[in-house]
Amino acid sequence: MVQSRTHNCNELRMTNVGEKVTLVGWYENMRKVSKNLGFVILRDFYGTTQLVVETEEMMEIIDGINKESTISITGIVRERSNKNMELPTGEIEVVPESIEILGKCIYNALPFEINQSKEADENFRLKYRYLDLRNPNMKKNIVMRSQIVAELRQRMNAQGFMEITTPILTCSSPEGARDYLVPARNHPGKFYALPQAPQQFKQILMASGFDRYFQIAPCFRDEDARADRSPGEFYQLDMEMAFASQEDVFAVVEEVLPPVFEKYGIYKTASKAPFVRIPYLEAMDKYGSDKPDLRIDLVLTDATACMEGCGFGPFEGNVVKAVVVDGFTATRKQIDAICAEVEVATARKAFWFRLDENGELVGGISKFLQDRKEAVIEALGLKPGCFVGLAAGKKLEAQKTAGVLRKLLGAADEKHMKKDCYEFCWIVDFPMYEIGEESGALEFCHNPFSMPQGGMEALNSQDPLDILAYQYDLVCNGVELSSGAVRNHNPEIMIKAFELVGLGEEAVKAKFPAMYNAFCYGAPPHAGIAPGVDRMIMLICGEESIREIIPFPMNKNAMDVMMSAPGTVEDKQLAELHIAITKQD
Repeated sequence: MVQSRTHNCNELRMTNVGEKVTLVGWYENMRKVSKNLGFVILRDFYGTTQLVVETEEMMEIIDGINKESTISITGIVRERSNKNMELPTGEIEVVPESIEILGKCIYNALPFEINQSKEADENFRLKYRYLDLRNPNMKKNIVMRSQIVAELRQRMNAQGFMEITTPILTCSSPEGARDYLVPARNHPGKFYALPQAPQQFKQILMASGFDRYFQIAPCFRDEDARADRSPGEFYQLDMEMAFASQEDVFAVVEEVLPPVFEKYGIYKTASKAPFVRIPYLEAMDKYGSDKPDLRIDLVLTDATACMEGCGFGPFEGNVVKAVVVDGFTATRKQIDAICAEVEVATARKAFWFRLDENGELVGGISKFLQDRKEAVIEALGLKPGCFVGLAAGKKLEAQKTAGVLRKLLGAADEKHMKKDCYEFCWIVDFPMYEIGEESGALEFCHNPFSMPQGGMEALNSQDPLDILAYQYDLVCNGVELSSGAVRNHNPEIMIKAFELVGLGEEAVKAKFPAMYNAFCYGAPPHAGIAPGVDRMIMLICGEESIREIIPFPMNKNAMDVMMSAPGTVEDKQLAELHIAITKQD
């Protein structure tokens, strides 16, 4: 061992009894029994060791040290009389002969107890992240992250992929989120952009003759935070394959990811190849989501016909979707809580009723259905004891609301959710185009660089809203891990695809000059995907928030409260960058 220590704090065993050792670490706490007897816990990166203070002289030294100071101790290893077999070092203790302060904690009180930091306010934790990371549970997540990234690299290399890094300073590109812009000092009025993804670079690599590329790629998007999305920056397992189809991409992902989840995950089983494939439209109709949690065995049923004309206002003229749960025994209070959670998540109400053991419709909106009881029972396939959750609205609204209801009902009833596993699936056949909610105009649905199914013929002859794309999402336990696609490598098809959303040939050449020109020199068919590293690790570690597995995350407002970023800069720096700050009215 180095750094002036003979052993680390997780290393000593009964075989070391009688040895003189030197340990270093953080003074975690002390249980003081008397003025000349106390039990001290010393902690380092590797674990903990108990020290026993047995003299007044040593006690005076320890009493003068604040918790979380770093210290070096030299002493004799002996067998513990009260062994703790739950700890690797629980059979021994060290009696210090000397104690030296290496790094003094000057504060008598800590912002939070280290071992209970995860219970503290999140912004407080992020402000004192260096203390939060001393928590063994937090440290475990970061260690796990390192191990998983190393394993992913090894497995990608074994699949014949070459790791190539791509630029961080690049040009602004319409990837679907806001760019982070960087002013160019030597080019007044012009800006670099941090890459939202290495999309264009990896496609250009395919056109450059590289066959299989990957990298653990940093990506930058000015987005709002969510539990499964960190604002600012994130990492993805970015990959691309030349002369490849959708099937080739699926085969690689299905070979690489499940063993990593099974090896490191809190659940020890993961889907085996081939993963279930669900067309997008089917996923929305059956699960109410394009990222369904397949651990839940509930599906949506169309109840529009059997509810039509029942006299319940929210159903009139709307699509009605039902979630039927056999044997759901929740209380009225629990049902109300689920419905309230649906409304918070979707801004739309959920409704319900039951078929009791006597075959009667009861509770919720049942009074509106009494005159059509038999028709409702038959249409929904109800049996005594069934609970029915309902959502209504325009088709997509009803689907999405019922999808949230399905997820909550499944999580509330263990009979309908197989929790202890990782269930992967592919969502395939996404629409190439959609009508934008804000613009009301035709827009790309997913990735503008995707190949339309049917190629040029489809673009020329089909209704744009009917055209499907070779786009696919990878989903695990209801979390979208990645989007991918077979790329549009044909310049003529690319021009036509963009024309449909109002971008002419000159605009495409101006926005994507390098990629367009590269494709004009003969590009191979290629395809790729980029599973999110942070989201994968969050699932593997069983954490609810992505910030638990990122060493230094931003808070929900995209601020690094530890480093006080973003922050102000000096006027001189702004002048060098040809930037002036103006106040908005």
